[in-house]
Amino acid sequence: FVMARDWRIDAKYIEYCSCDLGCPCESMADPTYGFCTGLVGFEITKGNCDDIDLSGLKVLATFYFPRAIHHAQGVMHPIIDDRATEAQRDALFYILSGADQKVGTMFQIFSQIIETIRDPLFAPITFEWDLEKRRARVEVKDTLHARSEPILNPVTDTEMRMMVVLPDGWVFHEAENAAGFAKGTGPIRFDLNRRHSSLANVSWGPQGLTHSYGEYKQAYGRP
Repeated sequence: FVMARDWRIDAKYIEYCSCDLGCPCESMADPTYGFCTGLVGFEITKGNCDDIDLSGLKVLATFYFPRAIHHAQGVMHPIIDDRATEAQRDALFYILSGADQKVGTMFQIFSQIIETIRDPLFAPITFEWDLEKRRARVEVKDTLHARSEPILNPVTDTEMRMMVVLPDGWVFHEAENAAGFAKGTGPIRFDLNRRHSSLANVSWGPQGLTHSYGEYKQAYGRP
């Protein structure tokens, strides 16, 4: 019998997917092109698993689903910060596995819909992220190149702000939408040009998001 571990992660979150701008999956619609592929990732600003400090580590995963993600059959390729020690790697994989986590929370859901996991890659990860400017850059040499930039008005070329608000969300409560450009050249390949991207502050634990929506707004100074 293995005891459940105590953990919490506060992080800067980024996602890229093959849908058009403004991911329809977040409003319970089907993926724009019928399938879903791309990248999710986060940089831990403050985190621990039991007494193991995870602060500063970066975690990415590329993915492919042949249909909407709730139909499962997903393939995922984890990419872990090469600075992580063996103990930190073990803690991260425990968290990512969804073990001992409440049903309906982020990693628990992924544990049910991912059927194939490619061998993890341990590598240096470039992770640049600016929520207010809606800009980001994620790179892993010979494997992944992605960037986010503000969505532009097609008539005036001025920057547009698009937010998604999910008070009862399972990944985040609020996210800033952006235009995403991402190319995966590893085990999961994709080439996304001006497709959906979003950036969010998140705080996760074994019970899911650690804040209510009201607590989140207070913690991050959101209006």
